Amino acid sequence: MAERRAILFDLDDTLYPLERFVMSGFRAVAAAVEARWRVPRAAALETLVSAVASSRGRELQVLAQRHDLPAAAVPELVDVIRLHVPDLRLPELSLSVLGALRRDWRLGLVTNGRPDIQARKVRALGVHRLVDAVVYAHAVGNGAGKPDAAPFLEACRQLGVAAEATVFVGDDPDCDVAGAHAVGMKTIWLPARVAPQSARPAEQADVIVASLADVPAAATRLLAPEWRAHVA
Repeated sequence: MAERRAILFDLDDTLYPLERFVMSGFRAVAAAVEARWRVPRAAALETLVSAVASSRGRELQVLAQRHDLPAAAVPELVDVIRLHVPDLRLPELSLSVLGALRRDWRLGLVTNGRPDIQARKVRALGVHRLVDAVVYAHAVGNGAGKPDAAPFLEACRQLGVAAEATVFVGDDPDCDVAGAHAVGMKTIWLPARVAPQSARPAEQADVIVASLADVPAAATRLLAPEWRAHVA
């Protein structure tokens, strides 16, 4: 009988595009701005979206300045994003790949970020119904998150699978690939579709794939079932 194997996935920019959560948050902010300060929702949303290219990370400040919102508006709107129920749907490819893998693999999710926010993403996407374990990395160990060893090993503990019999799939060279490699896992690097210019290659990746669709075959090559591994 084949030994138990597992595949762990990162969440943001691996199983779904993070920009969809950003847009969901922007829509929630636009609705709040309209209700609180009577700025038309469409105008607020347009400001936020246009600010991404020139002021990434400061979109709310741009919104407040352009629409004459009070200084206290920005922290209030940060909370709107953090606390809103995301309008998200898992891509069909992710659904298909996870569904196919469940036949032969134990599946898990290990995600960085504020656990409360990540939990709302997981529920909205329905990922918790498709995997056997969900680990919020900043809620285990010393709270440092990936690439610290604790989140990876916690996932193995929950799944009952050794790190050496586990494949990790993620987009971040350091948090995902280097972190998983350090605890003895095999690694698959799926570069983010929209990666920062400063992004560097994941040198410790065992396999680099262009699409989530390539993961099942790549993982099988890395951890062939025991009966295949001993066929001459």
